[in-house]
Amino acid sequence: MSGQSSQRIFYSLVARGQVVLAEYSAVTGNVNVIAVRILEKLPHEDTRVSYTQERHMFHVMVSDGITYMAVAEEAFGRRIPFAFLEDVRGRFVGMYGAAAKEAVAYEYNTEFGKVIADRAAYFSDPSSDAINHLQGQLQEVKHIMIENIEKVLERGERLDLLVDKTEGLQQVSLAFRQQARRLKQTLWWKNARLWIAASAATSLLIYFIVAMVCGFTLRHC
Repeated sequence: MSGQSSQRIFYSLVARGQVVLAEYSAVTGNVNVIAVRILEKLPHEDTRVSYTQERHMFHVMVSDGITYMAVAEEAFGRRIPFAFLEDVRGRFVGMYGAAAKEAVAYEYNTEFGKVIADRAAYFSDPSSDAINHLQGQLQEVKHIMIENIEKVLERGERLDLLVDKTEGLQQVSLAFRQQARRLKQTLWWKNARLWIAASAATSLLIYFIVAMVCGFTLRHC
């Protein structure tokens, strides 16, 4: 590679397989040749990988059959280049979507090449790193908030289940009370019949005792 640029992300492309759909380069030399060779070796499934070449790194992200590549100095690290690729991917999908599956070579180069150049300049700016870092922290907080909300929703489902079970227990309790009331009434009538029978037997016994003294007609008493 030659004709080095002061821009940290100095080359980038978007491709489908080995078909380059859009490209940006701030340098001269063979960087695009090496990029095409890398495209030939990439797997088809989604992946993220970085390759080192002469103190430079080729950062690659494959997503849904589309390859996004960025080349930067090795000292630039991996976090910002991959943040750049995520940004490019989002814009590319938003602009072209499924149409990219049928696009021919360099079909989007004129239009999207400008987008890549603009985003490469933005992410190469040292001040953007602080912004990206802050955005990353906000995104992390967003994920935590979503996770917390999901836990609350899950807890709400458990409360609903508890309410259902409580309603079931209330129905069982109501049936038990009704059954207990019927049993109480049955026992009351049974006791009443026993009391009546006992009273009748006692009265009859008293009558026989008195009748033995006074006669059956009770005329002599």
